[in-house]
Amino acid sequence: MPRLIHLNGPSGIGKSTIARAYTEQHPGVLNLDTDRVVCLIGGWRDTFFETFEAAQLLALAMAGAHLRTGHDVVMPQLVTRVADVRPFEVAAGECGAEYREILLTADKAVACGRFAERSANGDATTKGVDDVLRDHGGTAVVERVHDQLAAYLPLRPGCVVVRTDGCAPAETYDAVLAHLRAG
Repeated sequence: MPRLIHLNGPSGIGKSTIARAYTEQHPGVLNLDTDRVVCLIGGWRDTFFETFEAAQLLALAMAGAHLRTGHDVVMPQLVTRVADVRPFEVAAGECGAEYREILLTADKAVACGRFAERSANGDATTKGVDDVLRDHGGTAVVERVHDQLAAYLPLRPGCVVVRTDGCAPAETYDAVLAHLRAG
């Protein structure tokens, strides 16, 4: 059965790194990073939040199409509202796929530090979105997201939490794999 593996968590926590590693080691898996999809839409920097809604609809269609081929989708995407994740759960079900959510998290100070470091040293795939986040408050946004995730988590009893404090990416990846195997 194909799976829609949703890697949730604040910006800079390692979602894209883990998704990239998973995709590299599992042929046929689609790495569906909505932050990359949004960058494909003209004018996205000027209208990020409006454009992001369109990117989510595109990602939803892409996830459904790929799951119907019988292959997994890994989606590194911050979500803090049940209403935003529900369409992906429904799409997975309609495709005969399993929806799995894994929240990557760390203490607020660690999460903010990781975002600041990535924002200063990030590559081209994260730079544009990091610039938008910096323009809207930078680490203050990450702090708010951290609090929003703390309120969101009790609403998601099936969500698995992977703490990343003090972990290298390989350790986080191994923890994610262990949860995926445990089923």
